[in-house]
Amino acid sequence: MQTPAFQRARSVEHKQQRRDEMLAAARDLAAAHGVRAVTMTDIANEVGVHKSGVLRYFETREAVFLELLTEGWTEWMDACVPAIYQANGNPAKVAKAIAGTLAKRPLFCDLLAHAPMNLERGVSVEAVREFKASAFRQIDRFERAVTTALPKLTKADARALISAANAFASTLWQISHPTAAVAELYRTDPHLAHAVVDFAPSLRRQTETTILGLLTRRQNG
Repeated sequence: MQTPAFQRARSVEHKQQRRDEMLAAARDLAAAHGVRAVTMTDIANEVGVHKSGVLRYFETREAVFLELLTEGWTEWMDACVPAIYQANGNPAKVAKAIAGTLAKRPLFCDLLAHAPMNLERGVSVEAVREFKASAFRQIDRFERAVTTALPKLTKADARALISAANAFASTLWQISHPTAAVAELYRTDPHLAHAVVDFAPSLRRQTETTILGLLTRRQNG
């Protein structure tokens, strides 16, 4: 954490540095405590400024996390796309590439769940436009990789696949990482503990099932 004597950035370079520090603080806090638990005040305290200092750079708390999600999309595709190409047309390996690279990015999976629920609702329309444009560019990369690796699938199939994978990842992540109170409930009531899932294997199974279903549909016309 910075000292209370933290000075306002003046130059463009220093302003970008300050902005990056705030994003890094939000990233670390969310990774440690979950996106839902992190407030704008938490981020400000982490970098040693007043909440108003963070508001000079980000319009809302949601804007901070929407930017992290934007970065997450690019970072995921940088890992996922090469892995899909390396799958050599094997549906199970394509599923492993998609699910495996998602499972290695827990914060991204957490953020995916919050995007439609509140991140996109707590920022300006222009911020949503920029986020969507960036995400769609990454989806285009995914689409090209999938239709190359599995040529029987169409562009629409690839889009359906990434939509399903994102839904699986965001939902399964929340289920597999309950709050402390809910985790204690599962521990003390084994009858309810079946609700807990093993995130990575479940994500891979669901993704592979989706791919096989899309291929079967194309095969059957």
